[in-house]
Amino acid sequence: MGLLLTVLVAFAIIVVIKGVIIVKQAEVVIVERLGKFDRVLESGFNFIIPVIETPRGILWKTTQKTLDGKTYSFIKEIDRIDLRETVYDFPRQNVITKDNVSISINALLYFQIVDPKSATYEIQNLPDAIEKLTQTTLRNLVGQIDLDETLVSRDKINQELRIILDEATNKWGVKISRVELQDIIPPVDIQTAMEKQMKAERDRRAAILEAEGLKKSAILKAEGEKESAINIAEGQKQAAILKAEGIAQARVVEAEGEQQAIEKIINALKEKGQPDKYLIAMKYLETLKTMTDGKDNKVVYMPYEATGILSSVDGIKQMFDKAK
Repeated sequence: MGLLLTVLVAFAIIVVIKGVIIVKQAEVVIVERLGKFDRVLESGFNFIIPVIETPRGILWKTTQKTLDGKTYSFIKEIDRIDLRETVYDFPRQNVITKDNVSISINALLYFQIVDPKSATYEIQNLPDAIEKLTQTTLRNLVGQIDLDETLVSRDKINQELRIILDEATNKWGVKISRVELQDIIPPVDIQTAMEKQMKAERDRRAAILEAEGLKKSAILKAEGEKESAINIAEGQKQAAILKAEGIAQARVVEAEGEQQAIEKIINALKEKGQPDKYLIAMKYLETLKTMTDGKDNKVVYMPYEATGILSSVDGIKQMFDKAK
């Protein structure tokens, strides 16, 4: 009786140990009953019937780095599926572009399991399958474009690769969220040629920029000289106009003054004699003075009509005598 009780207790302990499964957060366990899918255990405390129900083991490719920096991969069997987003770093591979250039590319893939049942039963070794699918799809995409377009079209390649992988892995219960090409490394001779091409292109752009700068400088200089000449001519024009206006105004003022003086003389001489003779005589004397102002004038010629002018002067004298 004691032995039987001991056996039953031992069996109960084994059942509890084998039957109790604690699943962590963001993990699930696939349970099979007698070899057939039964249910998915969510996070928390779960209980299965030992022997009759067992967790399903799946093959999973894992990559690790050693202390010396080398990377190696191995396949192990796991019974818990991680539902978190997983990043997979693919090893570097050689692909050939449309223009027959062999380049080295490595990529990063972000994926998440959204259907654990499909990820377990629809594909064997899910990470390895995704890796092989990514490599073949990347070869096909790069093989359709040349080297230059490959180097400048990373975003386009990433987007197309993500769409293709997401559609292909949908039946595996996987969601491809992001694909990133890390490095695109062409051969050494191609890199040297590209560096020379880039240097020549930079030199060409520098020469063009220098020529454009000299051209703009010459244009600005010519425009400045043109505006300066226009401003000088405009200033001279305004100065000439102002000078002419000043002379005209001076003449007007002088003429008005002379008119007023003549009017006063005429008014003063109206009752005493003939003012026209007086004016003629005064103008004649002024003209005669101008004719004899030169330093080298040695001989003074008396005009023929001088006697008439003198008679006018004599008439003026007589008018003043009468006034006295």
